[in-house]
Amino acid sequence: MFGRLKRIESKVDLILKELTGMSTQISANLQALMTQVAQNTSVEGSAVTLIQGIAAQLQAALSNSDDAALPALVQQLSTSASALAAAVAANTPASSGAATPAAAKSS
Repeated sequence: MFGRLKRIESKVDLILKELTGMSTQISANLQALMTQVAQNTSVEGSAVTLIQGIAAQLQAALSNSDDAALPALVQQLSTSASALAAAVAANTPASSGAATPAAAKSS
């Protein structure tokens, strides 16, 4: 009878050890996710601010009939768009075979 209780206790100890390890991994994953969300929010906010700033400069140039400012703004927009596209590509994980939004729409 004591042998049977000892085996049960041993199995419970193994389960507790496994649960503790899983809990530690889940906590680490959650912290990494929270960090990434904060970083993405910051980057997205910066991109929105950049785009709004360029839009305001374009509107001002158009309102003032300042045709000379337009080529510089076009170049700034092109440079910003290229930098943003590179940042998005660099920070986008490779496809895991999941459906993309475009593929999901065409289904």
